[in-house]
Amino acid sequence: MLVLRSGLTRALAARTLAPQVCSSFATGPRQYDGTLYEFRTYYLKPSKMNEFLENTKKNIHLRTAHSELVGYWSVEFGGRMNKVFHIWKYDNFAHRTEVRKALAKDKEWQEQYLIPNLALIDKQESEITYLVPWCKPEKPPKEGIYELATFQMKPGGPALWGDPFKRAVHAHINRGYTKLVGVFHAEYGVLNRVHVLWWNESADSRAAGRHQSHEDPRVVAAVRESVNYLVSQQNMFLIPTPFSPLK
Repeated sequence: MLVLRSGLTRALAARTLAPQVCSSFATGPRQYDGTLYEFRTYYLKPSKMNEFLENTKKNIHLRTAHSELVGYWSVEFGGRMNKVFHIWKYDNFAHRTEVRKALAKDKEWQEQYLIPNLALIDKQESEITYLVPWCKPEKPPKEGIYELATFQMKPGGPALWGDPFKRAVHAHINRGYTKLVGVFHAEYGVLNRVHVLWWNESADSRAAGRHQSHEDPRVVAAVRESVNYLVSQQNMFLIPTPFSPLK
């Protein structure tokens, strides 16, 4: 009995002393409330870009009657051209399923928007994301331009690279070089991917802020720590469409 108690005592002590894996970046708190954000990207035929946007502007109300549109942008720089990017918000997966079923039965939506636009689209991509727990979506103070920075991190998840990444983002925010709209962690799509949506008043103000941040020791130190876990990065310069809720 004494041997058993001693072994149990040692096991409990070891469990108590073992390091606990914990990260403020973990998506758990957001997953519990169910809210998710779908990132949709449409690659359009070059000669059909304007036609697609005009038809969408005319009929987007048929789509937003079913679920919330966060923002809708055309891609100006960064990767393939003739591309649009939009974000949709859902309460949970059941909500998204209900919306998709309702759209399939919406004849007005099908005939006025979907069928005419299908011939204009080369490819579609969809990604499911959650807001990170330490970020609440922010609405910019006025109209401007947006930048979507996509970071592919090393395998291991937020427990590995979440805290350094958070410090790098906050270093830019705290110094006022740009305004954060939201930080999103991919749940379905390429894993260990994080999207940061920034707002700037103009392309030139964004360039000036970026140059200043490169000379700021606090920003440089935070970024150097985070890039130890970085695989690749891509930035897209986004122009909000006239019908985008985020201007």
